Amino acid sequence: MFEEIVGVSPALNAVLARVAKVAPTDSTVLVTGETGTGKELIARAIHKRSRRSARAFVSVNCAAVPRDLIASELFGHEKGAFTGATQRRLGRFELAEGGTIFLDEIGELPHETQVALLRVLQEREFERVGGNVNIRAEVRVIAATNRDLDAAVAASTFRSDLFYRLNVFPIEIPPLRERREDIPLLVEYFIDRYARKAGKTIRRINKRSLDLLQAYPWPGNIRELQNVIERSVIVCESENFSVDESWLSRQPQAAESKSKAELSVKIAAQEKQIIEAALKESAGRVFGPLGAATRLGIPRSTLESKIRSLRIDKNRFRPLSG
Repeated sequence: MFEEIVGVSPALNAVLARVAKVAPTDSTVLVTGETGTGKELIARAIHKRSRRSARAFVSVNCAAVPRDLIASELFGHEKGAFTGATQRRLGRFELAEGGTIFLDEIGELPHETQVALLRVLQEREFERVGGNVNIRAEVRVIAATNRDLDAAVAASTFRSDLFYRLNVFPIEIPPLRERREDIPLLVEYFIDRYARKAGKTIRRINKRSLDLLQAYPWPGNIRELQNVIERSVIVCESENFSVDESWLSRQPQAAESKSKAELSVKIAAQEKQIIEAALKESAGRVFGPLGAATRLGIPRSTLESKIRSLRIDKNRFRPLSG
């Protein structure tokens, strides 16, 4: 147990090690991962282990707020700023003063709000909608997304300067299919939670059901597992827990998930090949006029990130010294 995060897999432990390192700092964190992997739990764990833990943790789902209201939601508004603004309203940044603000689905922010957020990150101040007074923002920002922000930057739907400001300390959460050894622990955890809520006693887990749960690819990740366990507890009429196999037989989704995974592997292999060729031509140099980043036409930081994620040893392309 680590701040309600359940698991012992190496993939999860690697994430928690990064959480432990960044939590005591005030650095901006960008949490990435598929939907349902528990990005908000990671954000809350960072907040609870920070010096700001006694102050507010304010969560905002940027995709759930209408585009024309998101600026007011984040930064507040003055009376009369727009139709329906009958009084001054404090935004989420002011409510999170001294604490942490969690911006989920950050990739859905409209362009004009991206500019305002960039100002907060750069200058630590903002203005309410309809106002002209600068307000200081003593707030730590943790952002999250299940989108590929690199691709969004390339498509000009997300500002590159904002991406670099958010991507100070990236944490990528692995999907559940990459941490299968955690599934039995998660199953026990959720059975205990929902059995107590339902006033039921469940003492055993059907082995076939557990094998099914571990074999399933979980396209909806932990959120989907949680829903299946809750539904199973509700219909369970004995002390022996089991799962209806038909709930886990959505082959089209499983096939689609496998197809996407295979495509990702192929794309990564092609990227690695292109980057290694550029590094070879530039004798291992990443930046500078003759560096690989210039040859590829991408920012140095993007290339460095790709080199790390693809586990490329750039040193082997450098010429041997005497």
